[in-house]
Amino acid sequence: MGFTLPARHARGRVVRLGPVLDRILAAHDYPPAIRHLLAEALTITALIGSLLKDGDGQLTMQAQTENGIVDLLVCDYRAGELRGYVRHDAERLAMLGANPSLYALFGQGYLAITFDMASSGERYQGIVPLEGGSLAEACESYFAQSEQVPTLLRIAVRSDRQGAVAGGLLVQHLAEGEDGRQRLHVRMDHPEWEHVAVLAGSARHDELVDPDLSLEALIWRLFHEEGEVRVLPGAPLTRGCRCSIEHYQAVLAKFPEEDRAEMRNEAGLVIVDCAFCSRLFEISA
Repeated sequence: MGFTLPARHARGRVVRLGPVLDRILAAHDYPPAIRHLLAEALTITALIGSLLKDGDGQLTMQAQTENGIVDLLVCDYRAGELRGYVRHDAERLAMLGANPSLYALFGQGYLAITFDMASSGERYQGIVPLEGGSLAEACESYFAQSEQVPTLLRIAVRSDRQGAVAGGLLVQHLAEGEDGRQRLHVRMDHPEWEHVAVLAGSARHDELVDPDLSLEALIWRLFHEEGEVRVLPGAPLTRGCRCSIEHYQAVLAKFPEEDRAEMRNEAGLVIVDCAFCSRLFEISA
């Protein structure tokens, strides 16, 4: 769900993931720390992806490192479809405590956020060091450094026997420039932004993951003192692994025949392992 605060030149997005989060996490037997990390990443991806004005565009968030316990985390969003995957070293992870820090998981890494615009075919990518206490803080740095947009992110994750729930809030200051005009007053200490950041920063963990608190009610709690709050409907979220035999056949068709011959097994099939949904596809190529 989106919202704007016209008098403050601010916009925001709020999201809550329930069953769709469980479906994505169930693809692999992730340990608790990795489940929490992926839940946070999926929530951030849904928030940033919802900023796309191109309905068929795609947002991809990737965190990668060398020799880290987590050497790859990738999530993407397209038209309400969400998917994600984490590759990690289970043995090294087991040596850490129950709540490892971002640095303990990744070490020296980087965060890449890529916007693919389907309508124009253009691609925009920003890369920043993977620093801070959480993925949310790293993404705030991305917007500050690569987009020069003051941004606040609040993410909450809760897991119990009933499943996982994650909620997130994103707020940005786009002074005079949300609709394509030149952005003016890009300052992290702008009075308008400081005011909005204080209100948004008051969002509590329990509010973000409370299924009995509607997203509209959450927005009202945070910004009810503003003169005008415009609420925008959001797209429903679904698990969006787009793998299929037809898709892989089309990909393999781009390889020379001699390369496809090396890929085939004794039965003449190419076995493709989709990391996102943990399925094996037998492709006749």
